[in-house]
Order: sequence, then structure tokens, then C-alpha cells
Amino acid sequence: MTKKAIVIGATGLVGRAIVQQLVNTDYIGKVITLTRRSSPHSSTKVLNQVVDFDQLDNYLSLFDGDFLFSCLGTTVKQAGSINGQRKVDLEYQFKAAELAAKNGVSHYLLVSSTGANGQSNNSYLKMKGELEHRVSQLIFKRISIFQPSLLLGERTQIRLGEKMGCWIMPIICIIPFLRRFRPITGEQVAAKMVSISQREGASREFYRLDEIFIK
Repeated sequence: MTKKAIVIGATGLVGRAIVQQLVNTDYIGKVITLTRRSSPHSSTKVLNQVVDFDQLDNYLSLFDGDFLFSCLGTTVKQAGSINGQRKVDLEYQFKAAELAAKNGVSHYLLVSSTGANGQSNNSYLKMKGELEHRVSQLIFKRISIFQPSLLLGERTQIRLGEKMGCWIMPIICIIPFLRRFRPITGEQVAAKMVSISQREGASREFYRLDEIFIK
């Protein structure tokens, strides 16, 4: 029997790759993408639904499936402030997870970050750590959290800081003790997430950088 996957953040680097890889699998019969603006896909497996993320409670019925892939993310510059970034990276994702848990979605898969820590002095790592903690309290049969480092790949919007990091980090990470910070492509993260969704696993599991790379 084929299953249904829900993807939020489907227009981002990892989300786009997840949608395409799910389309190419036999075990997924339908992919629901929830986006702020219309985002059609060439595959008949994909159903795009435009939602208001500030009013997600109005879309409870859309969070009905077997998997929720949560890949939302923005930058302070795009969001306009730290609070704006928290709304996208933390509040929207947590609300989506709550609705999925309420609807009985069994497997929740989250893109977090290396160094995520709710006690961190870094606002980005703090919000990622807070999200990890909050979703871990929800009633899902299985939660898989992925903690990649800098993500490489073609984005719809250029992020200057990430662009510079893409040039510098592969060189710096030749140094052995810095290898844990080496960049990874969005395609690689997506491949690991899709792979994990196809097999049994623990009820709560973390995949850190070295565990995300597929040899």
C-alpha cells in the first residue's frame, strides 16, 4: 500500500529535493506540499496547497498522512528581524508538527542544524534547539531529526553569507578537527531523510553530520 507524505518548506533547498526524490519512489503515492504561494509540480503525485502559515489551525485537514517532512527555514535578512526568523524557523514548524501529531501522522522528519542547542547564545542555534525540544514532546510514533552543517546547492534566493561559506568551508575543513563542520548538499540531506523514511527505526533518533552523508 502506498503512503502519503506532507512537506513544508517544499520550495527550499532541501524541501525541493525531498519532493523530487519522493516522487521517484514506489512507496509514496501522494505528496502534499504546503506553501505560501502556488508551487505546481510536473508529477501527478504532487498536490500543492497554498496556506497562510499565520493561520495554520485552519488547515488541520491537510496534515493527514503518514509522514511530515519539515524543512522550513529563512534568514534574519529575509525575515526582517530575529523575531521574524523565529516565527518561520520555530513557531510555524512547531504548529505544523502539532497539527500532524493531532491527525495521527506517524513519522515526523525535521531538518535542524549542527550545534542546535536551546541554551545557546547564538540566536539561530537556540531556536533550532528549542524546536527540537518542543517537537520531541509531541506524540509521534517516530521522530527523526537531522542536523546538517552548511547546506550547498542552488537556491531560489542568493544568501551572500552562505555563498561565501560555500567557497571557504571546503578548504578549511581539510583540517581534521574541523571536518565535523564540512558542508553538505541539500540533495544529500534529502536522500538521507527519504532513505530513513523507508525503513524501521527508533522512536526518537538524531542524525548528525557524519551520519547524514550517504556513502
